[in-house]
Amino acid sequence: MSDLYAGGELVAEVVRSGVVESRHHGSVVVLDADGEVAAWAGDVLGGFFPRSSSKPLQAVGLLRAGLTVDAADLALVAASHRGHEVHISAVRRMLDESGIPVDALRCPPDYPLSEDARDAVVRAGHGREPVFMNCSGKHAGMLRTAQANGWPLATYLDPAHPLQLGLTAAVEELTGEPVRATGVDGCGAPLLAVSLRGLAGAFLRLVGAPAGSPERSVADAMRAHPHLVSGDDPGEDDTRLMRALPGLLLKSGAEGVAAAALPGVGAVALKIDDGGMRARLPVLAAGFARLGVSLPGRVEVPLFGGGLEVGVVRSGW
Repeated sequence: MSDLYAGGELVAEVVRSGVVESRHHGSVVVLDADGEVAAWAGDVLGGFFPRSSSKPLQAVGLLRAGLTVDAADLALVAASHRGHEVHISAVRRMLDESGIPVDALRCPPDYPLSEDARDAVVRAGHGREPVFMNCSGKHAGMLRTAQANGWPLATYLDPAHPLQLGLTAAVEELTGEPVRATGVDGCGAPLLAVSLRGLAGAFLRLVGAPAGSPERSVADAMRAHPHLVSGDDPGEDDTRLMRALPGLLLKSGAEGVAAAALPGVGAVALKIDDGGMRARLPVLAAGFARLGVSLPGRVEVPLFGGGLEVGVVRSGW
């Protein structure tokens, strides 16, 4: 296996009206309860960018650096929220409690991800704002942590900032490997390249950590408040699955990434090569099936034609 992510194998297929229409290639690793590799496909040791699946690891780093928030706000710090009022009001409050102006957020202006929330924003006469961006909870947590340490707020996204150096150290410790490269995420924050093997191991460490530790606190907060991690819109698998399967920690990321762990069972991390979001759930379910766990609910993603279901995306692994 390479040191740089070089793609993977066939992991999902798109079947429309009984015909295989297209295929998704990618990589997936399954760890058992002891952290040993139980199954894999593709490149699981090369470095890749986990996108928002790395947020729980960053949240651990923020707690270690002195962030103090309740469980609900901690879930939002690890979130890719959909921009509903419950999300936006909490981000504003997190900043206001520390006297940090909302314009200190350095994530780019955006509309909410949720169509309903976006429509409500437009009807209210608002345009794109940083606070609506799905990573604004993470940025609020970063700002509060920087302020608590007396670090500069204006440059909190600089990879050389003390905050970001601490987060890099946390990611390296949790994954058990050095960061391969540093990029820039869609929200403007530093993005750290690790392996799928390292990412899965980190999630397993979070759910298996002692109660009250930063690792376990992040896992417990996300599992207690899954609607803050994502949202209640149809198709939000992170929220649905964490509600339906006790103990499950799950965080999806852009470009076809997902990572999950179940205490006493194991962990799964995956990357779809073409960034196809629709292939994540079937492959995640196939990974947990290798651990003897059936994810609740439907795990094949339906395809529609003329308003009717005419096919599915299913695991090919």
